[in-house]
Amino acid sequence: MTRLNSGTGQLSSRGRIAAQLVGAFVVLVACGGFATLERFLAPRAELWERWTAEDAASTVTIDHAAWDGFLRRYVAMLADGSTGLRYAAVTSDDRKALETYIDTLSRIPISQHARNEQLAYWINLYNALTIKVVLDHYPVASIRDIKLSGGFLSSGPWEAKLIAIEGEEISLNDIEHRIIRPIWRDPRVHYVLNCASIGCPNLAGKAYTAALDDDLDRAAVTFINSPRGVRVSGGQVTASRIYDWFYGDFGGTDDAVFQHIVHFASPELRAALAPIGKITDVAYDWGLNDAS
Repeated sequence: MTRLNSGTGQLSSRGRIAAQLVGAFVVLVACGGFATLERFLAPRAELWERWTAEDAASTVTIDHAAWDGFLRRYVAMLADGSTGLRYAAVTSDDRKALETYIDTLSRIPISQHARNEQLAYWINLYNALTIKVVLDHYPVASIRDIKLSGGFLSSGPWEAKLIAIEGEEISLNDIEHRIIRPIWRDPRVHYVLNCASIGCPNLAGKAYTAALDDDLDRAAVTFINSPRGVRVSGGQVTASRIYDWFYGDFGGTDDAVFQHIVHFASPELRAALAPIGKITDVAYDWGLNDAS
């Protein structure tokens, strides 16, 4: 978030944001399609070069058993087929175990691991940190109500530095937008990063491991074929706002995003999408994914 500035010749944070909004509105009108203003304000994938280091020859595996056990105990399937977490049921012992797991990850020299091991590490760390933040502030109606980041118009915990890895202070936004997205350049990662919201792709009931290619495909299929991912009604296609926020990750054109969805759609959904041929609206539910 931009800091307030003082002094002659410098725009205030409010002024810069207003200018961004005006510019985004002009582009929005030109774009048409299913573009919304939020697309132009969403975080960009900006590589943090320091995390591109890897040891391709490494055969060392990272133990995620503690996180796996936590998820198996507290992730629950909801009536609509999505998953939530039983936040209120988490015991003090399991909260301590979660904190210990996160602390253990913080001490791993992740730059010395192979690339697939790194991806599982960052995904599990992101999800575990998110759950910890919610537990630290529970009960809460939405993760956006947890304002840790500071700054003008801030909401949510995403900009706050939550952990130190290899001497670097790291936030949730760093993990998602400066590490995972720009290094792996795989749109399927959006289906396994969970932001503790009803509209988000499912929080998996298990930890991810380096052999996660099939998991990425399954997560994409599950989300796209759920009402949170894509709904067809009255000749209209309403997709998750994720496709608007991360438009470039899914191909950067309306048709590319649509074809990505078609690729993972069930035969029934594909048949419903075919005569419409485009996304007409987007939606997202920021309510907490609380299965308590």
